[in-house]
Amino acid sequence: MHIIAALYHFTRFPDPAALRPPLRELCEDCGVTGTLLLAQEGINGTIAGSRAGIDAVLAHIRALPGCADLEWKESTASKPPFARMKVRLKREIVTMGQPDVDPRAKAGRYVAPQDWNDLIRSPDVAVIDTRNDYEVAIGTFEGAVDPETSSFRDFPQWWEENKDRFHNKRIAMFCTGGIRCEKSTNFLLGQGVDEVYHLKGGILKYLEEVPADDSTWQGECFVFDRRVSVGHGLVEGPHELCHACRRPILPEDRHRPEYEHGVSCHQCIDETSADDKARFRERQHQIDLARARGETHLGGVIGV
Repeated sequence: MHIIAALYHFTRFPDPAALRPPLRELCEDCGVTGTLLLAQEGINGTIAGSRAGIDAVLAHIRALPGCADLEWKESTASKPPFARMKVRLKREIVTMGQPDVDPRAKAGRYVAPQDWNDLIRSPDVAVIDTRNDYEVAIGTFEGAVDPETSSFRDFPQWWEENKDRFHNKRIAMFCTGGIRCEKSTNFLLGQGVDEVYHLKGGILKYLEEVPADDSTWQGECFVFDRRVSVGHGLVEGPHELCHACRRPILPEDRHRPEYEHGVSCHQCIDETSADDKARFRERQHQIDLARARGETHLGGVIGV
């Protein structure tokens, strides 16, 4: 059984590049895989490994400047969710493109998972899903507003174009693990919204702690590893990835006429040219050859 730890922490790293080599070396020594992002604003990532390996890496991160109170969310997987370890330097640990946004200064009011249902059922509360469109498509909370954004960077413009819809409303926001809401709630507070709330621990914590019978969650939650989706109790869901567009699909979608492994699915078939598809076929051919030689190719993305 592989332990998966999803984490983020906003703190000040004056020289994140100096933190990278020892962190990467420790992960490799402990057999931990996944992706960690380092920036001057903090750390974000998802890692997987043995219990001892995960504990060692988390202890190292907690010892970094300002990270003593690091929180993380754990789940398990029967197969390795990542093939290798990547520690990357970034301008932001989650990209919003708003230089004045600083979650360390102020964020929305945290709401515990067990209190979330009562809040979002209040008639004066508007619930906003801050995730990307392909994530929302496979699951969200009852009555949540979908901004239909393809990137978190698009959220500020969406708010500017739609803010009048939420006049005199309290705003409740949520995302996968909480990191996007740290920035989006700070952004709304800076835009003059008086009451902004934030699901503490994100959807993952809610699905872990709230029983299915009491839940207002509908569908599955997209996750950024080989599992693709999880449901209540963080049980692995039925979704797979289209390896052309990286969007979630169901097993039955592989039987649709638009599906070609590594080349297209019903969601992306009209988004790429014939030349693109030819390149994708060649790429998939090379991947198949590598797998036949016993090599593995697993990727991971970050967006908790």
